[in-house]
Amino acid sequence: MHNILVVGAGFTGSVIARELADSGHYNVLVVDERNHIAGNCHTKRDNETNVMEHVYGPHIFNTSNEKVWQYVNKFDEFMPYTNRVKAVTRAGVFSLPINLLTINQLFGKTFNPREAEEFVAQLGDKTIAEPRNFEEQALKMLGKKIYETFFLDYTIKQWGCHPRELSADVLKRLPIRFNYDDNYYHTHYQGIPRNGYTNLISNILDHPAITVELNTRYEREWNGKYHYIFYTGAIDAYFSYAEGRLGYRTIYFERFIYNGSDYQGNPVINYCDKNVPYTRVHEHKHFTPWEDHDKSLFFKEFSKETEGDDIPFYPKSLPADKAILARYKQRAQSEFNTTFVGRLATYRYLDMHHVIDEALTVAESFINYKNPLASFTRFPVNNG
Repeated sequence: MHNILVVGAGFTGSVIARELADSGHYNVLVVDERNHIAGNCHTKRDNETNVMEHVYGPHIFNTSNEKVWQYVNKFDEFMPYTNRVKAVTRAGVFSLPINLLTINQLFGKTFNPREAEEFVAQLGDKTIAEPRNFEEQALKMLGKKIYETFFLDYTIKQWGCHPRELSADVLKRLPIRFNYDDNYYHTHYQGIPRNGYTNLISNILDHPAITVELNTRYEREWNGKYHYIFYTGAIDAYFSYAEGRLGYRTIYFERFIYNGSDYQGNPVINYCDKNVPYTRVHEHKHFTPWEDHDKSLFFKEFSKETEGDDIPFYPKSLPADKAILARYKQRAQSEFNTTFVGRLATYRYLDMHHVIDEALTVAESFINYKNPLASFTRFPVNNG
């Protein structure tokens, strides 16, 4: 039996640990510097309301990947859940993502799908041939009014910089629909684990060949003690920031108990105006509509630059960050028996289903690879 160290008890580390343990060839130690498993997906029962709290903000599982959906359902029952987001703007309250109702309400129209698509196409800035940034992408796709109502102020609050400084790809991730579908996701499967994400990951880690140690910070001198290491933490932290810090935004919350059954009538409401300091409010009881609670718990969410011991959430991926990442990737190639995998270790924005799919692929490749302990890939993805 070979001894494997997995650094990080989020989805990436937990899935890799479970797959290696199930192979029967490895004993796995999983360490995490926090006092809980599940990373930013951590959930717990609030003591006062008994509401299932998404401690680091809401997570709604969605995927069109059959393999991933079957995998997570082995470890908890997933309850049906449709994510419907609202936006408070200077022009009123609208449904997101932008859809036919949003367009008709904003412009006081009664368009059908074809009419709305033609109308929005006319709004777009025809002078922009190839968008160079988020703002130009928005103006080309949607025109000035939609951009300024929903994206300009919100993006500045969320990212701490003007949309002209962000990649056009950021907007390309956001869906625009010309029907009345206000389901935030366009995937085959959507749901939330009945017993919360921490319980789900606890079940993944429940294996006799897996040991979990919390409140344990990884030290690089451990490398020689294990046959192989899977590192899922921040890659710049691994190298003690020798090439500089990668840029992230982090989020923090103001937490409130509401002595009533329903504070805002919806799970998530975005606040798009710069005069409102928070980006959104999420009310946690709405993430478990199969439960009943007399009181409610809600968070106001704020965004800021990551500093010191802040938890990194969203990679900024500005040109300077990409240059720093390239240097860390080069360093990673010469590390002894270590693979860097997951969103922090590869500096990417990844949804849960992408993380799980990648972890399953990496684990399978490692198990089947000829002499993996000597020559397995150090950096299994190419993100520039």
